[in-house]
Amino acid sequence: MDQDLVYLILSIVQEIPEGKVASYKQLAILADHPKNARLVGKILSHASYFGEFPCHRVVNSAGRLVPGWENQRALLEAEQVIFKENGNVDMKKCQWRVGCD
Repeated sequence: MDQDLVYLILSIVQEIPEGKVASYKQLAILADHPKNARLVGKILSHASYFGEFPCHRVVNSAGRLVPGWENQRALLEAEQVIFKENGNVDMKKCQWRVGCD
């Protein structure tokens, strides 16, 4: 894995404000790797090796949470992230708008 890309992705994740979320695709675009959303997910799955990052603020484009990460929702709710009835994050209300939030 390209260490420069790892640190770039993790630095972007650190910028996500409390109460907002970003999608894997959004992070890939911000890192100038628009077709590598899955690689972003892989990088985030290893983030703990590089330090502490607010990876709970990253969801898929539909607002779905990480399967098997039981406390992700609780972490987001503690930051007042809004969820829809289907259990997904309300991306219209909570997606990080770079330069706006």
